[in-house]
This record gives sequence, structure tokens and C-alpha cells, in this order.
Amino acid sequence: MSELNKTLGQSAPAATTLTDIYTVPASKNVVVSSVIVCNRGNTTTTFRISVAPSGAADSNEQYYYYDVPISKNNTFVATIGVGMLETDVLRVYAGNADLSFNATGVEVDV
Repeated sequence: MSELNKTLGQSAPAATTLTDIYTVPASKNVVVSSVIVCNRGNTTTTFRISVAPSGAADSNEQYYYYDVPISKNNTFVATIGVGMLETDVLRVYAGNADLSFNATGVEVDV
């Protein structure tokens, strides 16, 4: 069984749009160690982070962070350590178009 530490996904999503940032590939399990949220703008905004099992439609129970404020020109590190199985989807949402998201973790062959 091999393990690979890597950047799982990066996104600078459109404002107020739930966006897939990473989908677990076939024959892999993943541990998302952190999601780094960077506010590149000059205003405070909010973000959301969720995991959709098997790519399910968005629902309330999937959220790890919901409308968390992030101040202007700041970075928030969400250390979550969440396990994901193949076809699970990591999603992000930005209150405005000034946020960048970077997900890091470990992919494991199964």
C-alpha cells in the first residue's frame, strides 16, 4: 500500500458558488489534513467547507465549517484530518470572489 502526501486541490471559486475542489479517485482513500483559506481581498467575508459522501447532493450534515468569517488579507488553516473514500467530494464556498482554497492530505492506494 503506497501513500502520497500532496496538494489535493486548489480553487479560487466564484462568489457564493459551492465548488468541488477534490474528488477521491478510484482505488484510493484519503485523509485531508488541512484546508487553507486565504482572503486576498480588502473586506471581511465568509467561507464554508463540506464533504459529500459519494458525491451526494449538498445537505446540512455535510458541513465542517459554515459561514466562518475571515478578515481581509488573512489566512485561516482548517486542520480537519477527515478521512474520505473513493468518489467522496470535498467542496468549498466563498462569500466573495477574493478567497483561495488549498487542500492538503495523503492519498493511500487500496
